[in-house]
Amino acid sequence: MNIEKVTGKQHIRLWGIAILFMVILSSCGTTRPYTYMQGGFDTTKVATIPAFDPKIKIGDLLSIIVFSDNPDASAIYNQGGSSALQLPTSPTGAGATSSGGASRGGGGSGSAPLGYLVDEKGNITFRDLGVLHVDGLSRGQLTDTLNDRLKDYLSHPYCNVRFLNYKFRMLGELSKPGEFSIPDEKINILEAIAMAGDLTMYGRRDNVLIIREDSGKRVFGRMDLTSPDIMKSPYFYLQQNDLVIVEQNKKKSVANDVVTLRNISIATSVVTVAAILYSIFKK
Repeated sequence: MNIEKVTGKQHIRLWGIAILFMVILSSCGTTRPYTYMQGGFDTTKVATIPAFDPKIKIGDLLSIIVFSDNPDASAIYNQGGSSALQLPTSPTGAGATSSGGASRGGGGSGSAPLGYLVDEKGNITFRDLGVLHVDGLSRGQLTDTLNDRLKDYLSHPYCNVRFLNYKFRMLGELSKPGEFSIPDEKINILEAIAMAGDLTMYGRRDNVLIIREDSGKRVFGRMDLTSPDIMKSPYFYLQQNDLVIVEQNKKKSVANDVVTLRNISIATSVVTVAAILYSIFKK
């Protein structure tokens, strides 16, 4: 009788060890590093950083601050109409970083939105200059236009134009998908991915989709992040309101199947052990 009890305990111990090994083995997997821009670089093609000046689009919110030799005269062109908005007069834009937030929207009550909203026709309305069609212009082009046309009203005018709603969205197999806003109006796809916490191990790196609004139409671009050639792509630098979608790769569906099979295996093992224990203690 004592021999039977010892044998039964040994059976239980052996089956426990077997189940432990099954769980450990089923949870293990092979991993490999995920790299970007694999292969050699043609430095003659990618070493030069292209000039990037984002285009103004319908729905954009613009901050426009006007400066001149006479701060009191130029103050009336700034939303809010206060000379306090005038920064030290410096054509180099020494205070440009903070000027975007100083503008009061709508020229009316404090509840009005900040900046000049580009309407559905691509226009804004500016004091003395009337309706200006800005859709498709770069910041530099709008700045030049304002500087030239304000010469009839101000002495040596110069303007600072900034986007107040420069944002993009990241969806799909990312660690932190969501909507992101940036203050410097220049970001490339790799920097955007870094902001979203990088792709998950199931993200498809060779076929990232960018959906962009351009002149009232949606355009679609694909990027292979494993290739150095992405630096030459027109989608390498994101534009305002771009939507980036990272699709899942085939490994995710396979991984889901593996997890399902592992759970079935564990459940089967538990049932088997229970049946053995029942048969042992029944004797």
